[in-house]
Amino acid sequence: MSKKRRRFSRDFKARVALESLKEHKTTNELSSEFGVHPNQISQWKKELRDSASELFGPSKARIDPK
Repeated sequence: MSKKRRRFSRDFKARVALESLKEHKTTNELSSEFGVHPNQISQWKKELRDSASELFGPSKARIDPK
């Protein structure tokens, strides 16, 4: 019997990755709390770290200050 692949929302992934970055709980504790494999949490944490600088980059829609 095959398992159906679970899909997680962007908000859920961000919440779990942010909790992981805080380092108040271990990855295994977060895994139990959120029901996600520890490797998946580590991957989301890495993706958040790698892409965080893009959040503060130049915006595509700039407002002309006059």
